[in-house]
Amino acid sequence: MWRYIVKRILWLVIILLCVAIVIFGILWVVPGNPAQIVLGAGATQADIDRQMAIMGLDRPFLVQLTEYLSDVFLHFDFGESYIYGTPVIEEFAARLPRTLGLGLISMLLNVVIGIPLGINAAIHRNSFQDQGLLIAAMIFISVPQFFLALLMVSLFSVKLGWLPPYGIGGWQYWILPVLANSLSGIAMNARQTRSAVLETIRSDFVTTARAKGLPEWAVIYKHMLPNALIPVVNALGMQLAAVVGGTVVIEQVFSFPGIGEYLLTGMSSRDYPVIRGSVLILAIFSAVITLLVDLFYGYLDPRIKAQYINYAAKKKVKKNES
Repeated sequence: MWRYIVKRILWLVIILLCVAIVIFGILWVVPGNPAQIVLGAGATQADIDRQMAIMGLDRPFLVQLTEYLSDVFLHFDFGESYIYGTPVIEEFAARLPRTLGLGLISMLLNVVIGIPLGINAAIHRNSFQDQGLLIAAMIFISVPQFFLALLMVSLFSVKLGWLPPYGIGGWQYWILPVLANSLSGIAMNARQTRSAVLETIRSDFVTTARAKGLPEWAVIYKHMLPNALIPVVNALGMQLAAVVGGTVVIEQVFSFPGIGEYLLTGMSSRDYPVIRGSVLILAIFSAVITLLVDLFYGYLDPRIKAQYINYAAKKKVKKNES
């Protein structure tokens, strides 16, 4: 199992390194000059050249890339914002807890609400609640998050006046962003769990457990669910990308001061350190959560544990033979 964990961590580091290189290369070839944006439309070419030298943009690509990777991965230094002149890491320190909170609460709701709804719908297949869940899931999965967020603002903030429409403050300011960011994930989790449970119900080991006279709760929670949740946990890693992408949009809609809003502000002003740092921070967030999901999946799925146990046993036999 430890070999599986080390392997996943090494892949995480490689993926983050590739993300950093790709985003740096994309910003290198994208048209536009950050120096000209900083100086304004009336700047002369001499002023632009001088500003590019100050910003370090006049050096060769490989020199800039090497320095950037060294600063980020060895010193955790994302540079200074071209527009604000402040270290990007300071903005991250203020904004990251909000983005992490929004993303983690959304993922938590996806799990603690979506999975029980799917289990209940599968157990009561073809009932009113099952059909209602399928219809609601189809609606929430189909409607874009930004449109759902705008509808919620119009209803709960503008019309009813129950919740604040934007900004940050007490717990009331978190309700609409969290709901808008989690409803589609809850619907997707519920539908996937329902399908997985229905497939597991027809398995031979469930039939055998019932034939032995086990109570229904034992059949469901001890035999059926551990096997049914394996594909659901695997799908959580894919849902994470949607949660992270949705966080960027949701933060902009609700003027929620997190990493996503910071990223979009940096993109509008071609603030390269802000863009590179924000994308990498979101990638780290996604990669770490995906790693945790993979480790939990490896814990649930006995095939993965058996694979590495067999590998270790074969390696030990070869070592003894030699």
